[in-house]
Amino acid sequence: MPFLVFDVCLAGLAVYLVVRLFGRRSPPLPPGPPGWPLIGNMLDIRTRAPYKTIGAMTSPIIYLRVLGTQFVFLNSIKANKDLFEEQGAITPDRPPFTVAGNLIRWGNAMPFLPYGDTLRKQRKLFSRHIGTHSSLVMLYPEKEAEARRFVSNVLKKPDDLMAHCRTMATSLGLKIAHGYSPKDEGDPFVEIASRIMQCFAVVTSPGLFLADFLPILVRYIPNRFLVGRFRKDLEEGRKLLSDALNAPYQFALENLATGDTAPSLTSRLLQEGVDSEDEEILKWVSLAMYLGTSESIPSMLYMFFLAMTMYPEVLKKAQAEVDAVVGNDRLPKMEDRDALPYVNAVCTELLRWNVFLPSPFHIASQDITYEGYFIPRGAWLLPNIWFLLSDPETYPDPEIFNPERFLGGSQQPDPREACFGLGRRVCPGARLAECAIFICITTSLATLNVSRCVENGVECVPRYEFQEGFLRRVKPFKCKITPRSKKAGDLIED
Repeated sequence: MPFLVFDVCLAGLAVYLVVRLFGRRSPPLPPGPPGWPLIGNMLDIRTRAPYKTIGAMTSPIIYLRVLGTQFVFLNSIKANKDLFEEQGAITPDRPPFTVAGNLIRWGNAMPFLPYGDTLRKQRKLFSRHIGTHSSLVMLYPEKEAEARRFVSNVLKKPDDLMAHCRTMATSLGLKIAHGYSPKDEGDPFVEIASRIMQCFAVVTSPGLFLADFLPILVRYIPNRFLVGRFRKDLEEGRKLLSDALNAPYQFALENLATGDTAPSLTSRLLQEGVDSEDEEILKWVSLAMYLGTSESIPSMLYMFFLAMTMYPEVLKKAQAEVDAVVGNDRLPKMEDRDALPYVNAVCTELLRWNVFLPSPFHIASQDITYEGYFIPRGAWLLPNIWFLLSDPETYPDPEIFNPERFLGGSQQPDPREACFGLGRRVCPGARLAECAIFICITTSLATLNVSRCVENGVECVPRYEFQEGFLRRVKPFKCKITPRSKKAGDLIED
């Protein structure tokens, strides 16, 4: 018997050695920074701007591990296109955010849904209403009216610039989704949008909550056992989400019942008739329109005023083009867009200069071998959009605002290849956002002067600085905004 055990062990050892020497080996994991025992690269992920740290590394693919979760950052446009477009069938899913998705209940929202029938239905409905050229043309008058209202509000209270940016964008989303026109100040739905997007930025921050890496920490714990500030924040987040989802929808229902309703996605589909399942989809799509405009568009507009304050020569050149094409007897229209190449270049440079969502999340639904590296199933895939649009090899002097990058014979790559996402999760509202940004910027150029403030005889030059995080926001700055002329002010108020 001892000899039999010895023979079995010897045979097992021989098989092991043969497999090790001659068997097929898995490719190596991508390179990455060394981790710590147990926590791995948690300290790398939990920085305010991990995309900057990772972008500074030389490999186009960077691997990190935090507890049981694996991350793969993609630092080249080729890697992103290969994985999200060429292999798009196995990379469109989202990772499970335990806190945001399960505890606060964002799980049915378009950004969090796994790739499947529900997401396809939501995106199809979204795109049908605002994703086609004809649907966008129908909204031109609405966008032009919102641009006039925005400039009027800025002239009345220029110190509240960011609030006006937010009101304009949220108003556009609410009108399209629910037929609701917010008040210029103190509107409850605008306030809900602002508060919930602040909450969203926190609960989606990578590495902030251990529960996102160890779901077992909360999966089997009843809510009544969650205590302290964490429980209070969860309850507040759920309440905000419920209000944002249901309150504007209820407004549309009540107006439809009384016959006093403005055209909107919600009113149109409710008039056509929807069952309970489609009604739930409609509510989440309307929420995406409402909240999607409330953060991305204000960020771009606010950045426009920062750029014009920092680079007055760009402002003068853009104003000269608007004056030559539009004149001073009317305000710009969407139809002027093709005749304003420099203004379009300003808008394009804003897309590059202001990376609002620096590193969105995907997940690999299968094992992937790419460029000789092994990417395991379940790994989080993070396109490093901030680095793609700030890489000095692609965009020389990336921190300088320079619309000339996108004019002439040797143009730099179009940031639209990355800034709205990649593959099957490209932002469905991208064209709406671009139209809204263009008309607001062009109307501002036609009617406003933007200059630097002077304090104690010293000109204040703002700095290109951000509050870093999952959502990247420019820090507040000061500028002086005045009407270009009395006639410009009269055009706005007509």
